[in-house]
Formats: sequence, structure tokens, C-alpha cells
Amino acid sequence: MVKSIVAAAAVLGTVGFALPAEAVAQDGGTFAVQGATIHTVADGVIEGGTIVIRDGRIIAVGQDVDIPADAEIIDGEGKHVFPGMIDSFSSLGLTEVGAVAVTNDASELGRWNPHLNAHTAIHPASEHIPVARANGITHSLVAPGGGGRFGGGGGSGIQGQATLVHLDGWTVEEMEIEKTAAMIIGWPTLSTGFRAFAGFGRPAGGRSFQRAQERFDEEVAEMDSWFVAAEHYRQAVASGSSRVPRNIQLEHLSRVLDRGMKVIVRANGWREIESAIEFAEKWNLDLTIAGGNGAREIAGTLAEKNIPVILGPVQRLPQGEDTAYDDPNTLPGVLHEAGVEIAFATFNSSDARTLPYEAANSVSWGLSKEAALEAVTLGPARVLGVDDRLGSLEVGKVGNLIVTDGDPLEITTRIEWVFIKGVPSDLDNKHDSLWEEYRNRPARRVTTTTT
Repeated sequence: MVKSIVAAAAVLGTVGFALPAEAVAQDGGTFAVQGATIHTVADGVIEGGTIVIRDGRIIAVGQDVDIPADAEIIDGEGKHVFPGMIDSFSSLGLTEVGAVAVTNDASELGRWNPHLNAHTAIHPASEHIPVARANGITHSLVAPGGGGRFGGGGGSGIQGQATLVHLDGWTVEEMEIEKTAAMIIGWPTLSTGFRAFAGFGRPAGGRSFQRAQERFDEEVAEMDSWFVAAEHYRQAVASGSSRVPRNIQLEHLSRVLDRGMKVIVRANGWREIESAIEFAEKWNLDLTIAGGNGAREIAGTLAEKNIPVILGPVQRLPQGEDTAYDDPNTLPGVLHEAGVEIAFATFNSSDARTLPYEAANSVSWGLSKEAALEAVTLGPARVLGVDDRLGSLEVGKVGNLIVTDGDPLEITTRIEWVFIKGVPSDLDNKHDSLWEEYRNRPARRVTTTTT
């Protein structure tokens, strides 16, 4: 049946077609992509290989693979198979139109929200999810707080818990991989209040560096006071005292102590990142940096301490007036060369589809092609602690993969199949439907009046 669908699509010259509803809704099943170039990421490239998925898991990968008799076969000749890509930090499902408040649920009131979880606000019917999925993105860390600003901005404070999801499912529960994947913290900014260079503005007021330092120290101290309170709360609860009133905020925050939950700190600027590292060591946090502008200055420290960096958007202007014009482009290669684990992210919902091009852009500026591919597949899986299940094409891992006619980092490549949890996903999306609608728009009638 699958072979016939592929053949029909080839005849019609279409890809990314809608699968029959029963195929999309089917749970499990056996599929084999035969005779393709398989990019395992973890174990090299297999020419003329076959990959078999059964009941949601990869059960075989290689050149000499026995295909089960009940498998539905996809002809992979001339095709490439890659792991599905992971957007390491997005607001998919939380934000539909950033400028329309009623469609934006990425941020909460107040700065201290360790008890809130993105899981409760993700909208599975967001139009951005099918668009991202059709471009080969199969998973995302959906994170609360800020979003949409260059470099992964957002104010300082504890912004809540992020959820790792598959980008397919009728409900959040169907999409869920890790409900509580990480605690998101926005680190204070050591800023004199001048506008960034990327804002095309000149200084509009501001404060002295001494005052900026004092304010920064005050905000870090305020952050520290929350962790002190969480530690005291944890000790009180552990003592078994019945007189300890329940505190939801401290209850959730105490889970990050002693590496009980991963902590992702949004920080830009080497001073801010150094401060975040010092704070994490004080509280023994499992730290990942998100954003990472300025990380090149302390790349050696990040590598030595094994602290990953989720990179902010690469396709942007430099942030400082004295920053090199190519700083965003060269940063991934510099960090990778220094031995820092990197992962790309869009920090957005409408731009999530552009994830592969964030990686591709860095290839022109020093990052190897292999490293770029790994930084949107196995790298993010390692950063998020799910590399035992996701990120590469290995026996036993979840059947999340894409079948393409070329390199997915190339903008001209077409994604022909997306498998999520071992089942082909529907590739219909709003972009395609709008393209079809306006492509078929009737020609404008021009009437002339003669007298």
C-alpha cells in the first residue's frame, strides 16, 4: 500500500501529501525503507541500506537486513534517511501570533514561577506544529518565558518547567516525551541600559556600569534567596514534620537541587554566563546554557566543566556595536572546536521550521557538516538526556525519522516522509494549503468602459 502511495505521488509530482486517515491514526505497524542512504548520525552512513520499524521502534538498520513479511515497504532508491530533528528550545504550541495576546501563552505574570509547566498550556492544534513537522522537525523542547527575542531573550526570574514533546498527537499526552524536562531560568542581564547594536539605535539614556553591576548583584542575590528557601523547605519536609505548610513553588524548585532536574539558564554575555556557572556550582545544578551570546570568550571553561550550550538563532545581527559582523555565524564552530556540546534552537514557534537552516548557516562559517547535523539530532538528545531513545538511527530507539530527496540542511531538499513514534505523519500544513489556494487564484478581470 505504501509503495503505491509513493508511486502515485511521483506521478503527480507531489510530496508531503496527506496520508489516509487510517494510516495516520494507526498505532504501531511494521515499515521498511529499503535501498536508501541511511545517515545514522551515531554510526556513520550506510549506502543502499534498509531500516525497519516495528511497533514504534527501530528493529534493524544495515545493508543486509531481513524485512518482515508483513512490512509495508517504501522504495528508498535515491532517497536519504535521517533521524528526525529536535528544536532544543521553542515556544511551539504556546504562541500562535506573538503580537496577539490571546494567542500567546508563553509567559506568566510575575518573575518566580517554578511551579508552572508548559505542559498545561501546549495547544496540540497549533498551526505551527504541522509546518515544523513537514520540514523534518519531529521533537521540540517547549519552554515557558520570553521567547522570540534575538539570542533567546526574556526577563530574569524562574520561568517554569519545559516539556519535551513529539510533534504529532491529538492531545498533549500523546505528544509527551518528558513532561518535566527542565527548569527554565532567565539570568539577570549586566546591562547599562543602552540599546543593542542589533536594534539600530543609539544610546537612549542608561545607567553607569557601577549601577548596572549593583543591580545585577541584587537580582542574583534575589535568585539565590529562592534557592535558600527551597533548600530549607526540602530539609523541613525531609524531617517529617507535620507543621510544614505545603508551598508549591518551593516544592517544585527543590527538585532541581542536587541535580534532581535539569536546569536551563537563558544567559547571554560572558560575564552573565560565568555568573550562572558559579551559581550552578554553588547549588550543584545540572546546568545547560541557552542563548549563549558571548560564550566564545569562555569556551574553554564550558568545555572543561561539560556545560552544553543551546545556541540562540544564528541568522541575526551581532548584538554589540563592537562585535564582529560574523559573530553569530562563527560561534557554533568555535564552541564545537573547543569541545563544547552544542544544540541549535529557534526560541520561537513560527520560525521552528527554519531549524535546519540555523545549522546550515553555520557550516559556511567553520562548523563541519557532520557536526551541524548532529547539533539538530543526537546533540540535542544528549543535552536533554534522552539520547537513549532519540537522536540517531539505532536499533532499539524510537522510530522517529525522515525520508528526503537530499540533505535536510539544504533549503531545496524535500521531506517526503516523516515517521514519529514509528508511524507515518500527515505532512499537510497551512503553508502548503495557502500555496495551493493562491496558486489557483483566478486571474483578475479587467473591465474597460468605452464612451
